[in-house]
Amino acid sequence: MAKFKPMDDDNNSSLHGKVFSYLQNDILNGKYKAGDSLIETKLSEELGVSRTPIREAIRQLELEGLVQTIPNKGAIVTGLSAKDIQDIYTIRLAIEGIAARWAAENATEAELKDMKHFLELEEFYTEKNDVEQILKLDTKFHEAIFKASKSKPLMIMLSNFHHYIQRARINSLGMAGRAEEALAEHKAIYQAILERDVKKAEELTIQHVKKASMNYNMRGSEC
Repeated sequence: MAKFKPMDDDNNSSLHGKVFSYLQNDILNGKYKAGDSLIETKLSEELGVSRTPIREAIRQLELEGLVQTIPNKGAIVTGLSAKDIQDIYTIRLAIEGIAARWAAENATEAELKDMKHFLELEEFYTEKNDVEQILKLDTKFHEAIFKASKSKPLMIMLSNFHHYIQRARINSLGMAGRAEEALAEHKAIYQAILERDVKKAEELTIQHVKKASMNYNMRGSEC
């Protein structure tokens, strides 16, 4: 679990963002579960910041649907339900293939080089069975594709989706043989993008997301 490090300056806006990201991650990775209370005074003491950035971060978490403020009870974690996660996979099925198609059309040599680099590192850590590093490189590989699509809306939406379901993804990658399977799928997607085969890149990506969704359905109660 990453330790919170307060900013050295007094930029309250930046501090609010840092607190928000820290609390959001703690909710998404399961440290705070549905029904838990986020107590401003306790968090202020724990993180070493004033209550103002805590309050602002909680307000933003509420806008994202991760927290609900209840009269006389305060901020209560709602988190993501199993339906929320399944909805994300369903939406990814509809649009992530488009990102791969556009990446095959638009990827620069530098972006292709980045994808290859992340794949090489993913292969290294897959051999070591380091699930935490595999997840990070899985994210970097997909984000390189989103960036190469040259579509800012797709990049923002899909990056957020990947972040939101990080716990489901790490559970999936921890299944026997899934990390190796995902690596092979990534290599095939990369090859299609490299060859500018837009149809194949899209089809392979859709298959990849389907398999991830199936793994979640198999272990959904644990996510």
